[in-house]
Amino acid sequence: MTSTDAPRAMDTSASAKAALCDALGDHGATHFHVGIFDRNAVFRHKKVDREKALKLAEDGYPFCDVLYLWDTEEQVYGGGMFSDQPAELDLTSIRAWPFAEGEAIVLADFTGEFGELSGRNQLIKQLKRAERLGFDVNAAFEFEFNLFNETPETAREKGFQNLRPYALANRTYSLRTSVEHGDLLEEFTQMLAKMGVDVDALHTELGPGCFEAPLKHAAGLKAADDGALFKNFAKAFFAKKGLMACFMSKVSEDLPGQSGHLHISLTRKSDQSPAFHDEQAATGLSETAHAFAGGMLMHMPEWLALCAHTTNAYKRLVPGAWAPTYAAWGAQNRTSALRAIPASPKATRLEFRVPSADTNPHLALAMALASGLNGIEAGLSAPELRKDDCYLTPAPEGTAFPRDLTEAADRLAASPSARVAFGDAFIDNFTEACRVEDLALRAHVPAWERARYMEVL
Repeated sequence: MTSTDAPRAMDTSASAKAALCDALGDHGATHFHVGIFDRNAVFRHKKVDREKALKLAEDGYPFCDVLYLWDTEEQVYGGGMFSDQPAELDLTSIRAWPFAEGEAIVLADFTGEFGELSGRNQLIKQLKRAERLGFDVNAAFEFEFNLFNETPETAREKGFQNLRPYALANRTYSLRTSVEHGDLLEEFTQMLAKMGVDVDALHTELGPGCFEAPLKHAAGLKAADDGALFKNFAKAFFAKKGLMACFMSKVSEDLPGQSGHLHISLTRKSDQSPAFHDEQAATGLSETAHAFAGGMLMHMPEWLALCAHTTNAYKRLVPGAWAPTYAAWGAQNRTSALRAIPASPKATRLEFRVPSADTNPHLALAMALASGLNGIEAGLSAPELRKDDCYLTPAPEGTAFPRDLTEAADRLAASPSARVAFGDAFIDNFTEACRVEDLALRAHVPAWERARYMEVL
């Protein structure tokens, strides 16, 4: 992150302090849940009273650097002092805490050199870049997830095998599920609305206990914050109901994968006109949209790890799993990795269909935006829009995705364009984490291998 893109030091002048008081006081909260999203977009937080929150807003929020020095199971690697690093509260992010009156959420993040490791800061850098190029960014995530009639305790007792799905008779767009479980789903959407996460729709998907929640579009940073908060608070809400919400990419070989699709569009700052729409074009898409798509398609294979950073994500990105396996685009083509949606001027957008439910929303949007802006700056032309079933067509040369997380990490680490966009510090730290995660899988001997090889070989 360059010095111009790094978060600025906190202004401690009297007027700034008054503004801080106003920002915290406007929410009428006596307590604040101050949190930082880690590499997996897990919300790591502390609950403090209002006076403590004000002090943190004024003086900064030192937080342990272990968030970027341990794996998904909180096992540290690579060594280090595990010291506090400077962080700051983002007072534009204050939202109501949905589980109690008089409490609020405020997001924070690391600053300075260590802050370069943050996916949220990487997104902010790309949003500032879009602004310099004359664009505002709008985006929205839609997540599929599984609900299980289990708790963490019962799931562990079963070894995470043979879990009981919630809404066992569920079908895609099921009326029955909506009628039988409508009260719970309505309470869920109301909980989200309390903290400003608006759900555009909530419906059932393919498989028992499977749901999809497209979120309403929002300005770039809020869209990613909404996505990350949605997943964290969905798990918390359903846990309070004795249920388990699961955002794995692929929870079972018997079920399709779970997506985390991302919709994105640009608006020209000069006149607030939609930058992706052109009613004179045969496709309804502007040259800007074609260039943006060209950048995304060019970088998608080598940058894949940014939106697919778990080993499980690659169980979904295989043939037959209702997910793309190579970089292609098409108008209203749900078999392509990038789906162009020519609609009304304001609704014309691109849908990035590669991310899974376990994606980090800040990094997925940063990846899409950085690659798309590269396309605009280079004046790229996207290939012809695909009208065939991309699931049934072999990948054209150079478009195939990496097959596992190590291959994806190696390609990202070797990508000069990724290092220009995100910086060496981020790429080195992120790809090391990916390799650590993949090594944990490779060292594990699953029951499937014992059943397949023990008697025969």
